[in-house]
Amino acid sequence: MPEGDTVWQAASRLHTALAGKVLTRSDLRVPKYATTDLTGRTVLDVTPRGKHLLTRIEGGLTLHSHLRMDGSWKVYANGQRWTGGPAHQIRAVLGTHDRTAVGYRLPVLELLRTTDEDRAVGHLGPDLLGPDWDPERALANLLADPTRPLGEALCDQRNLAGIGNVYKSELCFLLGATPWLPVGALPADRAAKLPVLARKLLETNRDRPIRSTTGRRAQDLFVYGRAPRPCLRCGTPVRAADQGDGSRERPTYWCPTCQTGPAPAPGSPPTRRLRPRTNN
Repeated sequence: MPEGDTVWQAASRLHTALAGKVLTRSDLRVPKYATTDLTGRTVLDVTPRGKHLLTRIEGGLTLHSHLRMDGSWKVYANGQRWTGGPAHQIRAVLGTHDRTAVGYRLPVLELLRTTDEDRAVGHLGPDLLGPDWDPERALANLLADPTRPLGEALCDQRNLAGIGNVYKSELCFLLGATPWLPVGALPADRAAKLPVLARKLLETNRDRPIRSTTGRRAQDLFVYGRAPRPCLRCGTPVRAADQGDGSRERPTYWCPTCQTGPAPAPGSPPTRRLRPRTNN
């Protein structure tokens, strides 16, 4: 699942393959840009911003993409077979003399003036893996709505950018709080640790092929995806339920013994709160 560390890795691969090189192939397979030709322009850099990718191109242009749930960018040597999915799922092709980057299943793909990048990413909070990281501002953003469930607040990219469903569940476990605990009810000492812990998890995993929050071999995650297996800490069966903001429900995992706070009753439908979509 693409989260901040996954996007950081994608940006690193794309930057290595494309930056400083002239495009010899350009194919944007979305109707608005079907006739756009970027060949002959040099790729300047590829920068991650939260869950967004900004590919900056000579002439003051930025190709903005977002992976959401199952999008991906693959890099191939010229002549290598493309294996990221069927051809109809390809949304972008950027080629140089020795590498080709292929974007599969990209739900967001737009060409902007570089000076207009804020239109795409200006709403984001401090980036956990970016140069703008500010733990005090991130915590203040999270606590601005103290009644909001902790899991929802963590996934709101306006608060801090880079956390998705996996890190939400794992952070809540490490903080000893259920994802439904109002963020304002999180004890002050744990709240103070939250931004530092979140950054540590993403920094630790940004160079790893397999994400791990436990440091244990073959047991990579404490709770995410583990229901109804035993909790790695106490042995209680891990539970799962949907959590969302009214626009999208996501499976959420927690240990009812190690984590304190409210949680849905077994078998109860997800609680839907009508809020603007904020998980980008």
